[in-house]
Amino acid sequence: MKNRIRYFFIFLANTLLMIFLFGENISYAFAAETVNTNEAKEKIIYLTFDDGPSYKVTDKILDILKENEVNATFFLIGNQIKGREEVVKRIYNEGHSIGLHTYTHKFNRIYCNEDKFIQEMLACQIEINNVVGISPNVIRFPGGSCKHLSKSYLNKLHSNNLKIYDWNMENADGLNPKLSPYVLYKKAVEGSEKLGDITLLLHCTDMNKNTYKALPKIIKYYKAKGYQFKTITEETPEIYFPIKK
Repeated sequence: MKNRIRYFFIFLANTLLMIFLFGENISYAFAAETVNTNEAKEKIIYLTFDDGPSYKVTDKILDILKENEVNATFFLIGNQIKGREEVVKRIYNEGHSIGLHTYTHKFNRIYCNEDKFIQEMLACQIEINNVVGISPNVIRFPGGSCKHLSKSYLNKLHSNNLKIYDWNMENADGLNPKLSPYVLYKKAVEGSEKLGDITLLLHCTDMNKNTYKALPKIIKYYKAKGYQFKTITEETPEIYFPIKK
């Protein structure tokens, strides 16, 4: 009788031990699955500045970017580089990326035909190479690629090693540079939570003084939301508006 009682307690103790260990394994597996499921995708923002270099505003923007330890991408106009070579060198030396924004930015010239557009981009590329020794192949259509790009045109650009970068957010400083810094800030952040990666269109001509005044608050907002600030390079996936049929 005593042996039967002893065996019963041994069996009970082993059963409880197995339940405890099994429960621990279940808890660990559930916790691991929860971590993997909730693992946040990296949020990326590309700050991009068109129509530079300028004499004053581009430098002001570079000051703010340096103070906040973030980098951006500058799409430069080729015929504006002469006399502003030091600004272009500063963009490059401080770790920002440089893109092509045509040589003249004159719509009637750059959009008269596809070959002329490509020539404008390559002329801009040469100007940049003469100053900093690199030949960027990332481009932005003045006004955006909408209504210009077709599949055959896209292939033609790619055959010239040119990659397109439009945007999915803007602050309207190109249309109205006199908008207040607060309005420019609000336009640069509203609706961002509905997007994935953000490519934000900004401008850096000498008319865009309110843009650099709004910039610290824009950077602060996206930092608080956990965004990583990156530059556009040829490895960055292209972003362009829907291709016309």
